[in-house]
Amino acid sequence: MTASINDVAQAVGVSASTVSRALRGRQGVSDEVRDRIAAVAAQLGYTASRSASSLASGRTYTIGVLVPYVGRWFFGTVLDAAEKVFSAAGYDVLLYNLGSPETRKRFFTRLPVRKRVDAVLSLLIPDDEESAALRSLGVPLATTVGGTRPGFTVVGIDDRAGTESAVRHLVNLGHRRIGMISGSSGPLHWTTPIERRNAYLDVLADAGIEHDAALEADGDYTVDGGERAMTELLAASRPPTAVFAQSDEMAMGALRALRRHRLKVPDDVSVVGFDDHELADVVGLTTVAQPVAEQGAEAARLLLRQLDEPDTEPAGHVRMPIRLVLRETTAPPRPRGPH
Repeated sequence: MTASINDVAQAVGVSASTVSRALRGRQGVSDEVRDRIAAVAAQLGYTASRSASSLASGRTYTIGVLVPYVGRWFFGTVLDAAEKVFSAAGYDVLLYNLGSPETRKRFFTRLPVRKRVDAVLSLLIPDDEESAALRSLGVPLATTVGGTRPGFTVVGIDDRAGTESAVRHLVNLGHRRIGMISGSSGPLHWTTPIERRNAYLDVLADAGIEHDAALEADGDYTVDGGERAMTELLAASRPPTAVFAQSDEMAMGALRALRRHRLKVPDDVSVVGFDDHELADVVGLTTVAQPVAEQGAEAARLLLRQLDEPDTEPAGHVRMPIRLVLRETTAPPRPRGPH
């Protein structure tokens, strides 16, 4: 026989209402109890009655998720964490991969999510017209990228502060030739590369270091792109003694390029990344750690809270903590720098 909510409640030793709140991401349940309930529900095979709930509430029990790149680590990690929260609360995910301008334009022209979803999690940054289109759906909206936006709950980090900590670390080590591998060809309307570049320039200016355009290269937020960008920087007439990469994947590509050029890290070139990718510790990468999965989970929880408590004011802008993690890829520059 199919397990009921009372079966789950009895097995955990809590009330049925506590089980309901926990599986729907509502407040008033500790993380420990929520995890126990989710585990027992999965073990017993309990799922909420979708048809009964839909008839009673008028919901579809489906969340629309918009992404620019499904296959990239950041977006995949956010999506995976959010989906787990939605699934535990009895919601399905309707995924739209809008990586090309054509598919993006078609989506916002047709808005196929209308009347098909209860809320939308956008992992791309909509322009004013696209934002208005999403608001016209009349459902809760959330994102994990970009800054404050009317009608959206934003869960993110302070890109400027993170970049400043990384570049200042290199300055404090004594580096004066500090390059940057950026992601200027990232998703449409993505502000992250701009924010991080501005912070990079501000730190150089504060340190009295003249900006050299030859020390910037586009790495496309990929490992291969980071390798190409690092190779380009090494070809400069005066190559950098240190490099800040706007993502760990580009930093890993930079490490590969340096290894192929038989340069030692950090003896010849120091490298700092951004993200604390799951492989960052493996390669000993100094980086700015941001809670990527936690951003996706928190955005999902806030969307569910808006659905369950529609009269509650949306959270607005939630800023997650970041920190500089020092590992083995940074050190003071050698007197003669890289060859």
